[in-house]
Amino acid sequence: MAQVRRAPLADQAAQALMERIRAGEWRLGEKLPGETTLAPQLGVGRSTVREAIRQLAGRGVLASRQGAGVFVTALDAPEDWDHVVRRADIVSVIEARVAIETEAAALAAGRRTPAELRAMRRALADRRARRSGIEEHVDADTAFHRSIVVAAHNPILTELFDGFTPRSRQAMIEMLRIRGGLGDGADHDPDHDAHARLLEAVAQGDPQAAAESSRAHLLTIKAQLS
Repeated sequence: MAQVRRAPLADQAAQALMERIRAGEWRLGEKLPGETTLAPQLGVGRSTVREAIRQLAGRGVLASRQGAGVFVTALDAPEDWDHVVRRADIVSVIEARVAIETEAAALAAGRRTPAELRAMRRALADRRARRSGIEEHVDADTAFHRSIVVAAHNPILTELFDGFTPRSRQAMIEMLRIRGGLGDGADHDPDHDAHARLLEAVAQGDPQAAAESSRAHLLTIKAQLS
C-alpha cells in the first residue's frame, strides 16, 4: 500500500484517505479503522491521521461520532467553491444564476419588506443612471439583482449569488465591451424595461410573474453569450 512521502503530511494523508474512499474501500456509512491501524498504513503518526480526518470532516466526507468512531458520510469531496466558479464557463454561470435568481425572485415577491422594496427601486434608478462607464453600470446592475436575492430572506441563496458575482461581473464587462458599450441611452431601453418588469412583479407580490421575468431576462443574456 502506498505511503505518504512528502509534506504537508496531513494534506497528503487526507488525499490518500480520499482516494481509498473513492475507490470503494469503505462504503457510505461504514466506520473507518482506528488511528492505530491507519497510521502505519499511511506511514504517518496518529496526530497526522487525526488532522487528516478533521480535514475530511470539514469537507463533509467523514464524521466523528463521540464514543463510536469515524464514519464515511460522502463518497467524494466537492471542489473548492471559488475554484469551481473561476473555472466555469460563463454560460454555465448564467444557467446557475437562472436557478438561483428565479427562485429568489419568487420568494422575494412573497417576503420583501417595504424597506427592501424601496432599496430595489433605488437600485434600479441607480442602474439606469450609471451609464457613463461599463464597469460602474455592471456594478449597479449587480446591486439591483442582489437587492432582490436579499429580499428572498434565504441566506444560502444570497451566499450562492455572491459566489458567482466575480465571474459574472467579468463576463458582463467583456460582453458589453464586445457589443461596443451601453448603447445610446434612448428612452426606450429593452434591457431596462426587463428589469423594471421584474421589480414590478416583486412589488405586486406575484411569485410566478417574478420568476418568469427573472428567467426571461437571464436567458436573454445567455443567448447573447452563446
